[in-house]
Amino acid sequence: MNKELLSSSDVFEKGIPELESMMQNGTLTSEALVRYYLRRIKVYDGCLNAMITVNPTAIEEARRKDAERAAGGPVGPLHGIPLVLKDNFDTKDMKTTSGALAFRELQPKRDAFTVRRLREAGAVILGKTNLTELANHGMTISSLGGQTLNPYDLTRTPGGSSGGTGAAVAANFAAAGTGSDTVNSIRSPSSANSLVGIRPTRGLVSRTGISPCSDLQDQGGPIARSVTDAALLLGVMAGFDPADASTAPMKDKTIPDYTNALRNDALRGRKLALLTTNLGSDPDVLHIMAAAVRDFEALGASVTRVDIPELRISDLLKNNDVQRWEQSMSLNRYLKELGDAAPVRDIREYVATGLITPSVALDLEQKAGEINPADNPEYRARLEKNARLHELVVSFMTEHDIDAFLYPLQSILVVHTNDARGQAGRNGLMASVMGLPAITLPGGFSAVTPTAPLGVPIGVELMGLPFSEETLIGMGYAYEQATRHRRPPAAFPDLDFSSVSAG
Repeated sequence: MNKELLSSSDVFEKGIPELESMMQNGTLTSEALVRYYLRRIKVYDGCLNAMITVNPTAIEEARRKDAERAAGGPVGPLHGIPLVLKDNFDTKDMKTTSGALAFRELQPKRDAFTVRRLREAGAVILGKTNLTELANHGMTISSLGGQTLNPYDLTRTPGGSSGGTGAAVAANFAAAGTGSDTVNSIRSPSSANSLVGIRPTRGLVSRTGISPCSDLQDQGGPIARSVTDAALLLGVMAGFDPADASTAPMKDKTIPDYTNALRNDALRGRKLALLTTNLGSDPDVLHIMAAAVRDFEALGASVTRVDIPELRISDLLKNNDVQRWEQSMSLNRYLKELGDAAPVRDIREYVATGLITPSVALDLEQKAGEINPADNPEYRARLEKNARLHELVVSFMTEHDIDAFLYPLQSILVVHTNDARGQAGRNGLMASVMGLPAITLPGGFSAVTPTAPLGVPIGVELMGLPFSEETLIGMGYAYEQATRHRRPPAAFPDLDFSSVSAG
């Protein structure tokens, strides 16, 4: 095989360990892999609108990785692997726009903590993906990037706010990618695009250098086509960062090798609680969840049904979400840390530019008015509610020996791009306000529709105890390997694009 012109199916849908093995045995180069993905972006992204920036030096970086491997030097777990980043992760060599026209020239002077870790592990950053502007809400529409579409149904959103990464990874524009999650934003695109997403425990992964929404609720994490790939990225991204106080629990701690949890028998003897509180009534989602329960039980887990009224998602949205009070404070701090690279001094100047996509303009205007949240009694009350909720749920899980809650990430199908409600029916806020880890897994597809030839992807989620990522990854892997629900979108097949310039 000519390593620079990959034939059909040589790398399509391949996981990171397979790609690393091919590069190690000489049947693949990082340069060829980068060119493969760049060609797919060039041919297909005009339809999806997933990418904001393609790294102009990606091929050059891949060549360096190939030279390092050929020289016999040490290689990291992601050596030569092309990744995409949600465009609110700072990059010293590419603009970081957060999808905002007002930030289109924002050039950070250094990488985000997690980006630096990914590069140190050998990753090649292929480009930056679209998001809902400043990561607000779940439609993945921005004033700079426009509306990203779902590769499984081009009339629907790809979830959000990390929908650009979700669409790009689902359509094989890269091996995997990053997202940030304040409410649902890693897991919503994972559910909507037949992917795996991990929201880590608060404090496991640094937020330094990620444009913020909420100090309490923000977390960065991986979006991938498999549990294995997500586990590999999480292991690289995790760790103590002295610039992010939330990571203090990780000081002097060794990050586990999450791939050690990848066992086919990892569900045997586990106890899951199907959370009926937020199941909803959508027949397609209920069908998927019923099948998931049968699958988990067949794999050795016991599944009990529980109703915890305190976790009712409509109430949490109304009474527990704190991003309205925290984004102004957090964003102003981020802009100040950027120094002279910042295009505006604070959120009020940003709102005053008027360069905001209409769907988030009102929300951001309201947030700009919250200057001193610590003085706001409602904000303080919400912090107290979330602390009590965390204690209640952790105590419930411990008392009843529950390894994870099971529920659909979204209790209705991902919405159409013109849905006036916005992204409705999502259950991810539970983990977000409590700081608990959760993994979203491909659960299958809805019934086929005229616009969705495979059906619309539906994700199932497991939420666990603090720092139980190994357990969640193991259970997710066992379920994934037994069910094999992941299918690539039919509209973006693996074709011979060797005649397309990758430059």
